[in-house]
Amino acid sequence: MLYLLWVNLEKWLDDLGVRWMFKILDQLTFRALAAAAIAFFVVVLLGRPVIGWLRRKKIGDAGLADTALLASAAQSKANVPTMGGLLICAAIVGATGLLGDVSNAYLVAGLLVLTFLAGLGSVDDWLKLTAASRPGGSRQGLHSWEKLIFQLGLGFLVAWFVYNKGDTAGTAKDVAHVLSLPFQATYEGGGLKLNPGVIELPKMLFVFIGVLMIAGMSNALNITDGMDGLAAGTTAIVSLGMAVLVYVAGWQTAAQYLLVPYIADSSELLVLIAATAGACLGFLWWNCSPAQVFMGDTGSLALGGVLGYLAIVIRQEALLLIMSGVFLMEISSVVMQVGYFKYTRRRTGAGQRLFRVAPIHHHFHIVGWTEQTVVTRFWIITAILVIAALALVKVR
Repeated sequence: MLYLLWVNLEKWLDDLGVRWMFKILDQLTFRALAAAAIAFFVVVLLGRPVIGWLRRKKIGDAGLADTALLASAAQSKANVPTMGGLLICAAIVGATGLLGDVSNAYLVAGLLVLTFLAGLGSVDDWLKLTAASRPGGSRQGLHSWEKLIFQLGLGFLVAWFVYNKGDTAGTAKDVAHVLSLPFQATYEGGGLKLNPGVIELPKMLFVFIGVLMIAGMSNALNITDGMDGLAAGTTAIVSLGMAVLVYVAGWQTAAQYLLVPYIADSSELLVLIAATAGACLGFLWWNCSPAQVFMGDTGSLALGGVLGYLAIVIRQEALLLIMSGVFLMEISSVVMQVGYFKYTRRRTGAGQRLFRVAPIHHHFHIVGWTEQTVVTRFWIITAILVIAALALVKVR
């Protein structure tokens, strides 16, 4: 909103002789850094009153666990407020709306992805947390298939929009729809001529990949959210890596030099991802061990969906998957555990497990790692993966 005010009042401010005082709002990097700072301080400063409000409303974790192995650990977190994702998402929307160009279609779509999935997660959290007060008390959140329908539907609509927007945003159609892979140059000859070796995705395949990215990342981050600081810390690190990719994708000179897709009109997404990183770092202030609040599905579903959305806009799905190795490891451990249990139960009559418990962060905890050790090592792994993914940008 501030940016649009600046654009509309620029001539008037110039006539008053004070235009120079506000000209910094023209600088995208300043607006992105300011959005990150604002989101951070909003979460830090509002954290205590919001946590207090959640406690008064008794919006806390029930301390339930799916296995006896985790029961004692889960009980120690009973009554810690959840739905802290409301604070994260509000800070992101507020900072982005204040300093971003809210007339930019890519930015508006990103905010819609965030708010829609935050709303979906809020419904899921609320149903879980109020189960005991309802007759029967059996409704422990939305069913998996219910959440998946909404995620897939959103992913389809958003991916369809991104594909069509690529035709009209000033980006060459073939560049906006390419499958960008590591070690593969998008351009050749030192200009913006498309490398004949790249794959241009047909519309339905593009949409299919987009649906998988948004729904998959949303669920993967949701599963990762199981220890103090784990989801918030890894998301902050991945967001910083994505900020670099978004910056390059929206700057034609840098994209041409690094031989990655240049996507016109995508530069405003830098404000959104910077605000996301700032909000996650601010949330760590309250979520680090011992956590005073959890983000819940409200935050995890929304943050994962935003990361997936950004990747399909700037055509960097592969690099996001590398950066998100911890998220993929988490969701893969659940899929493998369930699949192997069902397979062995059919074959032998008794289901067997690959891990002591899934997701895998709980497995490491059960075998002897402290919770802080698991979280810190997963942060380190994520940082290494982000560095590796950014290095691959130059290896073309």
